[in-house]
Amino acid sequence: MQDRLSAEENANSRADRGRLSSVRNAARLLKEFSGLDRELGVTELSSRLGLAKSTVHRLLATLADERLIERDAGSGRYRLGLGIYELGAVVAAHVDLHEAAMPELVSLRQRTGETVQVAVLDGLEVVYVERLDSPHTLRIFSRVGHRLPAHCTSNGKVLLAGLPPETLDARLAQWRPVALTPYTISGEQALRAELELVARRGWAENIEEGELGVASVGAPIRGIDGTVTASISVAGPISRVRGASLRRFAGPVVEAANAISRRLGYRG
Repeated sequence: MQDRLSAEENANSRADRGRLSSVRNAARLLKEFSGLDRELGVTELSSRLGLAKSTVHRLLATLADERLIERDAGSGRYRLGLGIYELGAVVAAHVDLHEAAMPELVSLRQRTGETVQVAVLDGLEVVYVERLDSPHTLRIFSRVGHRLPAHCTSNGKVLLAGLPPETLDARLAQWRPVALTPYTISGEQALRAELELVARRGWAENIEEGELGVASVGAPIRGIDGTVTASISVAGPISRVRGASLRRFAGPVVEAANAISRRLGYRG
């Protein structure tokens, strides 16, 4: 009796391993598709995966039945199906800004050694929704929930620059410039020129425009549809963050913004 049970257990174990192997191979197959390799043929997949063509055919047929893969009738090559897009949309819908941003905030603070923040736009004001302080003793002081006029912060400039033209026009029609420092932009024409520059280069800078002694650089965070939904910035005292050092942070800030955007489902 014991020998028979052992034989059955071994058979079940082999069957489980076979099923897991098929799942793993299906996952490996799906991962071969990318922005550069949108379509692949059976021979290519067989070579890349080290699997027999007959095995690849079976995997593709199963995945096609589940709408995870689709075949181009003209070329006979395969591409990712709508089922993959639908699954991705479900994942993106469950990843909120906090979850998407926090790993990148931690990384960005480590790279720059300065305070990092995420903000959203409310009318003509920015609201800071995430923040990690600089490890330096000398740091800037604000808090989550703090509001500032959008036109005098790097976060705010990024968010204003990302608005549709008609929305920006409507908001600026209600704009009453507040000069917080001698360096604050206080004219509509000057602000529009600044926002056009921000939109072209993909990041914004603020040098003592919102508060004397403070500078920052920010970049846009986009949602799944490409809309600018938030912004991320690095900020610090002008004694450490100015001129070349400020612009040196632009690259890491843009990279962090792009990484958060991808976590939110943006694929532009």
